[in-house]
Amino acid sequence: MSEAHRVAGPASAPSFHFRPWNVGRWAVWGGYGLALLGAPLVATSSLAQTLISQAGIAIIVCLSYNLLLGEGGMLSFGHAVYSGLGGFVAIHVLNLAAAGTLHWPVSLVPLAGGLAGLGFAALLGFVTTRQRATAFAMITLGIGELVWSMALMLPGFFGGEGGVTGDRVVGPPVLGVSFGPQVQVSLLIGAWCWACTAAMFAFTRTPLGRLLNAVRDNPERVAFIGFSPQRVRWIAFMAAGFFAGVAGGLAALNFEIVTAEVVGAPRSGAYLLFTFLGGTAAFFGPIIGGVLMVLGTVVLAQLTKAWPLYLGIAFLVMVMAAPGGLASLALANLRLAAHGRLRAFAPLYAALASSATPAKRSTGPSAWFSCRW
Repeated sequence: MSEAHRVAGPASAPSFHFRPWNVGRWAVWGGYGLALLGAPLVATSSLAQTLISQAGIAIIVCLSYNLLLGEGGMLSFGHAVYSGLGGFVAIHVLNLAAAGTLHWPVSLVPLAGGLAGLGFAALLGFVTTRQRATAFAMITLGIGELVWSMALMLPGFFGGEGGVTGDRVVGPPVLGVSFGPQVQVSLLIGAWCWACTAAMFAFTRTPLGRLLNAVRDNPERVAFIGFSPQRVRWIAFMAAGFFAGVAGGLAALNFEIVTAEVVGAPRSGAYLLFTFLGGTAAFFGPIIGGVLMVLGTVVLAQLTKAWPLYLGIAFLVMVMAAPGGLASLALANLRLAAHGRLRAFAPLYAALASSATPAKRSTGPSAWFSCRW
């Protein structure tokens, strides 16, 4: 039974602390889990469940990228290498399980992708993390182009231009679960998304995670107190590779096909763009970025062929106006609300909301002037 203590400072508003249980944290994580697992059950259409599944995968990969960019200050242009290679290993494990050669549960196929991402990150990251800043970014870009070119040269593993296909329905159903219906895959992705989010949040709160922040801010001082900045970056690189591989394995299960596109530079650029749009300073920023990735690359692409133009404009506006991303804007509004000053901005927000409301299409003689955006 938690006990609430009221604490009132001399010059601050009263606050409440819950002991021994942190009720607020339990409520946030519980609501997050309910949203991930409840959304596929509420949205019954296959399209909505597919979008929810893609959002869960994007959240994992954006959070893993933020372990490098936001927590460690490592700008990577080749993060898709580890999610893509994890996806290829996962689809091969799925095919071996379907053939009866390997006894591996379908629900743990993403774990195989994560282990593959961890292994490739340990191998390639040992060289990559020996440098930082611009040199690190250029090395990751070169490795990404190298792996992408190898994907077309080794058709035995990468499947050539057609990629590698699989069937996620393996063996008889267990308790009625065969992972054939999309809702079952969406629930599996939601469970993996919640577990990976919790694991990455816990990683950022460990001494190693705090040391990674110190390496980001002042690697010379970290070396002075006896720690190796390169080793800290390497361990964080492997952790990011593991979670990226899990996301690749989930994508292999969701789409049942993995092509060379998943290791290309455009995919790595998308991870960078949407992680930055969501916000790298706050932990929940990449979660927003993952949702934006689905809305931008899937939903917006269905509305207009000029969707890359709008994404580019949004990125430029964010870089100039809010370098901290949407998460920084949300935190700024929370601080305004805490000090009772958010009401002064209500007319401005109302005007912005009204401007975003779609106008009624004209049916008169001037309707031919309208254009589709």
